[in-house]
Amino acid sequence: MQYVNLGRTALKVSRLCLGTMNFGPLTSEQDSYAIMDRALELGINFFDTANVYGWKKGEGVTEQIIGRWWAQGGGRRDKVVIATKVYGDMGDWPNTSRLSKLHMRKALDDSLRRLKTDFIDLYQFHHVWREATWDEIWEFCEWAHAAGKVLYFGSSNFAGWHIVQANEAAKRRNFLGLVSEQSIYHLLRRQIEMEVIPACVAYGVGIIPWSPLGGGLLGGVLQKLSEGRRASEGMQQQVEAHREKLEAWENLCRELGEKPANVAIAWMLQNPAITAPIIGPRTIEQLDDIVRALEIKLDEETNKRIEAIFPGYKTAPEEYAW
Repeated sequence: MQYVNLGRTALKVSRLCLGTMNFGPLTSEQDSYAIMDRALELGINFFDTANVYGWKKGEGVTEQIIGRWWAQGGGRRDKVVIATKVYGDMGDWPNTSRLSKLHMRKALDDSLRRLKTDFIDLYQFHHVWREATWDEIWEFCEWAHAAGKVLYFGSSNFAGWHIVQANEAAKRRNFLGLVSEQSIYHLLRRQIEMEVIPACVAYGVGIIPWSPLGGGLLGGVLQKLSEGRRASEGMQQQVEAHREKLEAWENLCRELGEKPANVAIAWMLQNPAITAPIIGPRTIEQLDDIVRALEIKLDEETNKRIEAIFPGYKTAPEEYAW
């Protein structure tokens, strides 16, 4: 396994981040345990979750599964850098969601209880909430950090401007600020190259891409259209919308002798701005397969062919102005 620093911090995380969103709804608890155990065997030390995962309001199903897995012992908790999130609806009253100090304080304590741990390594704001000032947000974070409940803070689904605004506000308070950003990023959706990636590079914010395979579109979908969620009407519509690109993509991967999912991850990993794509295996076999991506090196000619299939963006403002 390869390890890198998370943004400008001294924290070392694996180049692949284990996403746990399937744990509970799609993957049984026992299978989830097996996947997490296998991840540790492979050297993956970075796990991502959220208090809303499991999709039963207020229950934090996925966090509970991770907590019960940790409770089995064997040094599991000590080996994992855990990232969880706050923002989503955890109840039906006015202050049971979003980023007020009141909600975040209760949400943090609830996540700690479900995870059966004393502290969160990386606590992430799942979305922007424009009603909350950064002074209010950072005041809560300073309290949580001083209390030893959170070590680092990150964002998710932020624009470049939000990252700048947040870290400038933290700087005024002599606080570390955001050290990571989770953004949707894959070959079919590269908009963050305009402003989010430049902002993250400038502020030393590590990027943790979610959905690096485009919900399965980049994982060899044309060969598996009749399987599982790939057979859904929504997926079929997406395939038809991108069929020409996907055919060229899968032909290229076939020439390389590599699985499309692994090439998609390898393409992402060669960008020094990327810390660790989030992988969401539903089985151990899928987890074992994707680790191959760490070994794939794409030459200049291959990268040119990928760019021809999936054109990216210039950084702003050059993309749209001069």
